[in-house]
Amino acid sequence: MLKRQRGDGSLYGMARKTSQTRRVPAGPATPLLEARGIVKYFGAITALRDVNFHLLHGEVLGVVGDNGAGKSTLMKILSGLYAPSQGQIIFDGKPVDFSSPKDARAIGIEMVYQDFALAGNLPIFENIYLGREPGWKFLGLNIVDHAKSREMAKQHLERLKIHVKSVDQPVEELSGGQRQAVAIARSTAFDARVVIMDEPTAALAVKEVGKVLDLIRSLKDHGVSVILISHRMDDIFYVCDRVMALYHGANFAEAQLAATSRNEVIGWIMGTKGHQASLAHDRVH
Repeated sequence: MLKRQRGDGSLYGMARKTSQTRRVPAGPATPLLEARGIVKYFGAITALRDVNFHLLHGEVLGVVGDNGAGKSTLMKILSGLYAPSQGQIIFDGKPVDFSSPKDARAIGIEMVYQDFALAGNLPIFENIYLGREPGWKFLGLNIVDHAKSREMAKQHLERLKIHVKSVDQPVEELSGGQRQAVAIARSTAFDARVVIMDEPTAALAVKEVGKVLDLIRSLKDHGVSVILISHRMDDIFYVCDRVMALYHGANFAEAQLAATSRNEVIGWIMGTKGHQASLAHDRVH
């Protein structure tokens, strides 16, 4: 396991050696996904207050904030699970209105949840295409082509450089990192353009974290933009191009990773700007 020293003083184990130069997001500067003036009410509670958001083509964006800051609510709006009380969502330059996650998936927005949302008793290939299996109709019945599903799954996993013993292996036999990889593979199997990930490394062993983060970075090479929700600063500063913070349901701060620091972003989560002082755990050697 390679250990890498960051400019802000943190030390992190990575699955492979990478360039010291941060990659510049590819594609035009016009946002791929944008939200303007998003407000969300749950009865008398205001979860989001006039939130603005944008995601560029080929960008990995980190979204941070304390519990209750509104991160998950915003992502559920962007993925079609919630409808905004006010505001507008724009995708690829056009206003969109989602009535369900199915509408968001139809235009290429997928969400990978923290619990993976996989069927443990089913094999890998069935999980990847669950609910969207290839096949045909016969006398009004949907006939699933399992052989095609297996072959498509093999090719898709190879393209993403995800290594498993067999696509017939039940998901319940996989490690946490392998399950996360299968969840990511499922989200990108149908020409996804945006993948939203909610704490993808929270439940993983340390040795698996680097592999999952490298997989997230590799999605850029396949033309996928990524939104990463995480409390782990090491994850944010390894994989993201830009970071934005929400605080009490509103925009608080954002910056390119090259223009900020780990401690400053931690300050944003706590609701302070310009925070540069080292924290107690940073002084432990």
